[in-house]
Amino acid sequence: MITTVALNPSIDHTVEIESFSFGGLNRVLQSHSTAGGKGLNIALTASAMGVDAECIGLMYRDGSTPFERKFMLNSTAYNFVWCEGTVRTNIKVHDLSTGLFTEINEPGERVSEEDIDKIKALVQLHAENSDYMVFAGSLPPGCPEDIYRTMIESVQDLDCRCVVDADGEALRQAIQAKPYMIKPNLYELEQLVGRELKEINEVRAVARQLIAGGIALVAVSLGEDGAIITNGDETWRAYGVNLNVKSMVGAGDAMTAGMVCGCMGEKNLETILRKGTACALARCATDDNKTIEKTV
Repeated sequence: MITTVALNPSIDHTVEIESFSFGGLNRVLQSHSTAGGKGLNIALTASAMGVDAECIGLMYRDGSTPFERKFMLNSTAYNFVWCEGTVRTNIKVHDLSTGLFTEINEPGERVSEEDIDKIKALVQLHAENSDYMVFAGSLPPGCPEDIYRTMIESVQDLDCRCVVDADGEALRQAIQAKPYMIKPNLYELEQLVGRELKEINEVRAVARQLIAGGIALVAVSLGEDGAIITNGDETWRAYGVNLNVKSMVGAGDAMTAGMVCGCMGEKNLETILRKGTACALARCATDDNKTIEKTV
C-alpha cells in the first residue's frame, strides 16, 4: 500500500494564450480546471498503475466535490481531516508561442492547531498498514515548517518507508528525519544547497552528500534534461526526449508515483528510474482535461 499525505490541495486552473504579454492584455483561447495537488496526483497515478494507493490529508468543505469525484472515479481510497474554508486555486498560464508555463499559486487557507493534531494522528493510523508513505507538496498557512519531519519521526518504528517530494524549508526539515527517498527537482535542489548546479556531476555530488547523511535514495528531476537517481554506490540518468508536450501539470508528481511503484517491487535503480520517467512523459503527453482512470 502507498499512502500519500496531502496538506494543501488545489484546483489547478490552466489557461492557454497565443502569446503572453507581460503587463498587457491577454485573451484566453481555452481554459480548464482539475482537482490537483501533489498528494492527489501521486495517489491517482499509483492507483492507475495497479498499485493499492490512498490519499490522506487536509480538505476544505468548499470546493471538495471535484476531489471526491476524482478519487471515486479511479477507485482510490481517501481519508480527510475536514477544515473550514475554500480549496485554493493555482493558475497555470500556457504561452503557446513559446511553450512556456507560468504558475501563479495561492497559499491556501490557514489551518488550526486542532486540524494539525488530527492529521498527525491520521498519519500514524494509516502508516501501520502502508509500505510507503509519501509526504508531498507545499504547506498551508498555520502549518509548522517541520511537520513533515515530525510526521516521519512519528512512524519510524513502523514498517513503513517514507518518501518526500517537497521544497524549501519543509524539505530541509524533512531531510533531518532521514526519509527513505527524496525527489526534488533541480530548482528545489539548488534552493536546498544555496547555489546553482550547472553540471550533472554537481547534481550527483549533492545527491551523494544527502545519501551520506542517511537517505537511501535521491532522485532529481531535470525537466527537459531528464532525471537521475542514485543510492550513493551507483547512479542512473534518463535523458530528455522530443515530445509534443500538452501539459506540464503533475509531471513531477507522476515521476514520483512511478518511482515509488518501482520501489514497491524492490526493483533495481534502472527500473525505478524507467518507471518514473515513463509516467512523467505519459503525463506530459496527456491533456489536462483527460482523466486518468484505472480500468478492469
